[in-house]
Amino acid sequence: MKLDSYVNGQWIAPSGDFTEVRSAVTGDVVAEAMSGGLDMRGILAYARNTGGRNLRKLTFHQRADMLKKLAQYLTERKEQLYKLSFQTGATRIDNMIDVDGGIGTLFVYAGKGRRELPNSTFLLDGAIEPMGKAGTFAGQHIITSLQGVAVHINAFNFPCWGLLEKLAPALLAGVPVVSKPATVTSYVAHALARMIAESGVLPEGAFQFIVGPTGDLFDHLTCQDVVSFTGSAETSEKLQRQPVIAREAVRFVAERDSLNAAILTPDSGPGTPEFDLFIKEVAKEMTVKAGQKCTAIRRVLAPTGHVEAVIEALRERLDKVVIGNPEQDNVRMGPVVGLDQRRDVLGHVKALRTEAQLVAGDPDNFDVQGADVVRGAFVPPILLHCANPNQATKVHSIEAFGPVSTVMGYSDLEEAVTLTNRGGGSLVASVYTH
Repeated sequence: MKLDSYVNGQWIAPSGDFTEVRSAVTGDVVAEAMSGGLDMRGILAYARNTGGRNLRKLTFHQRADMLKKLAQYLTERKEQLYKLSFQTGATRIDNMIDVDGGIGTLFVYAGKGRRELPNSTFLLDGAIEPMGKAGTFAGQHIITSLQGVAVHINAFNFPCWGLLEKLAPALLAGVPVVSKPATVTSYVAHALARMIAESGVLPEGAFQFIVGPTGDLFDHLTCQDVVSFTGSAETSEKLQRQPVIAREAVRFVAERDSLNAAILTPDSGPGTPEFDLFIKEVAKEMTVKAGQKCTAIRRVLAPTGHVEAVIEALRERLDKVVIGNPEQDNVRMGPVVGLDQRRDVLGHVKALRTEAQLVAGDPDNFDVQGADVVRGAFVPPILLHCANPNQATKVHSIEAFGPVSTVMGYSDLEEAVTLTNRGGGSLVASVYTH
C-alpha cells in the first residue's frame, strides 16, 4: 500500500524513493511512504486562501456542529482503524485510548464550542476600556482567527488521537490544518485522513495531510502560522532552530520528552489500599501502549523503607504480563512501534544501567505469544532501581520511551519533591497518600 497525500483538495501520489513501513508485530512491510514532489508553498497557500477563508465565515457554533458531525462519522467507521492499529503493536485496549480517545476530543471541543463560545466569528476579551477623558476614545480586545495555517507534526504513539486532538481546537478557532503523521504509523493516520476527506463535513481547504518528509514547508511559514510538534526533544530543538521560526516569529508549540514521577508517601506502605493502587498504576503505565505514552511513569519514588516492597510487588505483577501479538485476546502488551524504536529503547536502558540496577525484566531472555520475538519489535517490561538518585543524572534526563521505569528511594517528602523537580518540564506527577 503506497500512502498518498491529501493536498489541494485531492489525493496525490508521491514521487521519489519510498520508505518501507513495517509491522511492529511481524516485521512485514505494510505500507510505503514518501512525500517527494509536493509543492509545499502551494499547499500552505491553498490552506490560507481557501481553507482559512471558508472556516472564518463560520461561527463558533457552526464549527462546533461540524466537529460533532465528523466525530459521529468516524465513530461509525472506527473498526477499520482498530484493525490497522494492531500492526503498530497496540492491543484493543490501547486502540480504545487512541481511536476512541481521539474521536472523543472532537465531541469535547464540539460541546465546548456550543456551550462556552458565542454564536459569532470572534470572542470579546474583557470590558470596554475608556482611554480618553471626554469619552471619545475607547478600546476593547477581541479574539479572532489567525489568517495562517496550523501545521501539525505528530508523534508515532497515537496516530489517531494525536491527529484529532490538534485538529479539533484548530478548526474550532477557524484555522486550517496541514497534518503530518510520524512515518512509522502513518498508515493508520492515512486511513483516518481518508475518512475525514471522504466525510464531506469539512469545508474545502480546511484539512490537508502529507505523508513523509516535510521538505521545504518550513521555508514558507509566516507570522500568522503556528507549528505544533509532538516528539523527541532532539527533533523539537532542530525544528525550533529553523531560521524562519525566528525571522517570522512563528508560534511554535512542542510536547516532548517527559520523565513523569509517581510518589508513594510514607503513610502508604504495604497493606494499605494506596500501596496496592500505586503498584497497579505503575505497572499499567509501564505496559499500556508498551509504555509509549507521554504520561507514562518513568520515575517511581518511594520512601527508602518501602523500596524493596515496591520492587518485589512490581516484579510479581510485571511477571504476569503476557507479551505478544496484540490481536490475541489474552495478550496484555504488544511490541514497541518498530525495530528502530526497540533499538532506541534498549540503548537508553543501557545508559540508565550505568546509574541503576536491573531488577525485573530481561531484554535478552523473554517469551512472546503468537509472534516471533526477533522479527517483532518486542521489549519486556524493564524495571530498574537507582540506589543513589541524588547523585544520578541520567535517570532524571533520559527517557526510555517504552516499558521502562526506575524505582528510587527518598528520605523525606522534601527530598521527594526535589527529585521530582529534577525531571525538568515533565508533563505530570502523581501522589499516592493514605
